Amino acid sequence: MSSFNPNNIALDNGNLYGLPLDLNTAACVVFPVPWDVTVSYKDGTANAPNIIQQESLQVDLYDLTYQNFWDKGIYFEQPSEIILNKSTIYRNKAIQVLDKMSNGSTIDNDSSLRNEVQEINQACKELMEFVYTETKKFIDQDKKVILLGGDHSTPLGYIKALSEKYQDFGILQIDAHCDLREAYEDFQFSHASVMFNALKLKSVQSLHQVGIRDFCQEELDVVSDSEKKVQIYFDRDIKYQMYAGISWHQICENIVNNLPQFIYLSFDIDGLNPALCPNTGTPVAGGFEVDQIFYLLDMIKKSRKQFIGMDLNEVGNDVWDANVGARVLYRMIGLWLS
Repeated sequence: MSSFNPNNIALDNGNLYGLPLDLNTAACVVFPVPWDVTVSYKDGTANAPNIIQQESLQVDLYDLTYQNFWDKGIYFEQPSEIILNKSTIYRNKAIQVLDKMSNGSTIDNDSSLRNEVQEINQACKELMEFVYTETKKFIDQDKKVILLGGDHSTPLGYIKALSEKYQDFGILQIDAHCDLREAYEDFQFSHASVMFNALKLKSVQSLHQVGIRDFCQEELDVVSDSEKKVQIYFDRDIKYQMYAGISWHQICENIVNNLPQFIYLSFDIDGLNPALCPNTGTPVAGGFEVDQIFYLLDMIKKSRKQFIGMDLNEVGNDVWDANVGARVLYRMIGLWLS
């Protein structure tokens, strides 16, 4: 690292941002999970880690906010071809299941459909256990781990691993969706159920969702029954406050004040304006600009509250989405390492 020149052309060495690749000395590990089996709209996010790595070579390393954090070392674990192949296999099975369901079949009246759903649920459970085991190894080495999806189901195993280290933390979720369905389309580990499943973990004491603008009554019922464990900052309410003259700074102050001391950041890129991520799994009109989110995250850092883990997911299978994703990821790393 001491001989690395950040002003030169990026090294195409398989690492992010063309940085030297050294796990032993790296403070941050980016752990990719190429999986998008249960997405309900557009697939392709399983390919995001590979495309983000390539697009990251276009990112200049100087950052006005955090400057030379890269010299603390960033290690990109190579995406598992085994996981990617399984994702392809079970995604094809899931498409067949969804097609049957859209034509009226249910697991109650179709035994073959029930078996197919059970097979997919088992594969997703095994993926969760794989993520748990692999991220725990890095946590035990005192690495700062950022999980890179894949769809939003992917970080559940990582959150589980963190729940064994931290007895009490909250999740800050940047997202267009609540992800609080119990078992969307009968898939227990759906991307639309990840926060429902995370709330089952005893250590997860609160969930703070920012930018929500697409949800169902079932999810609102979960929020109502949570006894204020789940707090939602709806995209509509945020925009209406700003239109009425309340500043984004004031809104961020309110969010930060309600957060606990230890925070897990879950960043679904569809929380942004879909012009920035048009090929994300489930784009929704509305959303934030990148700098709005990082203004919020910078305020959290200044408050001296502590991030304990992060994920970035749902980046689309396209070079523009990956370009945005690579830059968002870089800012997330800088926020945590600085």
